[in-house]
Amino acid sequence: MSIIGYMTKTSISFGLVHIPVSLKLSVKPNDISFNMIDRHTKSRVKYEKTCIDCDGRMVKQEDIIRGYQYEKGQYVFFDDADFEKLKSQKDKTIAIEKFVALDQIDPIYFEKSYYVLPDKNASKAFTLLYKAMQEQGKVGIARTVVGTKENLVTLRAVDGGLVLNTMYFDDEIQSAPTIQTEKPDAKEFEMAKTIIDNMSGNFDPKDYKDEYREKVMTAIQQKIDGLEITATKQPKSAEIINLMDALRSTLESTTVKTKQKSSAG
Repeated sequence: MSIIGYMTKTSISFGLVHIPVSLKLSVKPNDISFNMIDRHTKSRVKYEKTCIDCDGRMVKQEDIIRGYQYEKGQYVFFDDADFEKLKSQKDKTIAIEKFVALDQIDPIYFEKSYYVLPDKNASKAFTLLYKAMQEQGKVGIARTVVGTKENLVTLRAVDGGLVLNTMYFDDEIQSAPTIQTEKPDAKEFEMAKTIIDNMSGNFDPKDYKDEYREKVMTAIQQKIDGLEITATKQPKSAEIINLMDALRSTLESTTVKTKQKSSAG
């Protein structure tokens, strides 16, 4: 779930410069929505908020507050006003703390993206920041509090404007598991590098679409039409005895495709 709504008003600050902006989600969910249905009655299953110690009584949203359990069965309680009291003015803005080169940030830290839209009276300052960041090849590192959570964010100059990316803090990133490696065979290594060369190219997001989603939508229509869903036919794959055979087969396949692309071009 997004930590920032579809359109959220805030402001960017760097030094004494203050720029009122709005944040707009840069992506739209494309998931196919399914309801939970009782298999026997074919009725929708509802999820309701109930009170555990009140014989399952339903609780209205306006009557729900947050509680932190500091001992078993012992809570301290917070409402929205309590959290607001904790926020400084800096917490309520996107306060840039430093500018860094984008390639210094491992993509594993990035979470969600938002377009940054300047208010009408902030166009000059917004454009100044955007163009200066673009010219210097830097991204802004900032922090801001949304709801009950502080967010680390980057601001990037992209396509005539700014994009904000929420990020994970370092202590949220788990250490990579240790993997035992061994020295590759020289011939296999050279073949693997050649395969990578044959399969290399430029990334164009338009080349990729959600094919599984299309299959699900087709299956939905088949169900509507009273048809049975047929299993997807799987191509028969050749049996590979060992790594060298797999590499040789892949190399031959990618070499043919590379030659076909070259002749087509």
